[in-house]
Amino acid sequence: QVQLVESGGGLVQAGGSLRLSCAASGRTFSSYAMGWFRQAPGKERDFVADISLSGTYTYYADSVKGRFTLSRDNATNTVYLQMNSLKPEDPAAYYCAVRRGYVFGVSREYDYWGPGTQVTVSS
Repeated sequence: QVQLVESGGGLVQAGGSLRLSCAASGRTFSSYAMGWFRQAPGKERDFVADISLSGTYTYYADSVKGRFTLSRDNATNTVYLQMNSLKPEDPAAYYCAVRRGYVFGVSREYDYWGPGTQVTVSS
């Protein structure tokens, strides 16, 4: 079993940056691809980004491509989501999760969700 805890959320002005972290417990962290999703109030949980086991491959939603960068450090069991050029449409609770399935971007393929961290963007 893997436990995840996100951190790094907060309030930032539009155009600013935040770096979210997802710390994982367990010795098998490097055995899993990892993903980030976000959910705004009253909306469905949307895919943000995914990273392969070794970090070689990353995948992004079109809405964040070119602005967000996902990376991982398997030595410290941590995944990082660098968010630049934040827009008014980016505020949401951001969640990391373990991808136990084969298809990235589909929430049912992910397991062991963290409690989330809130991102707020002021215009």
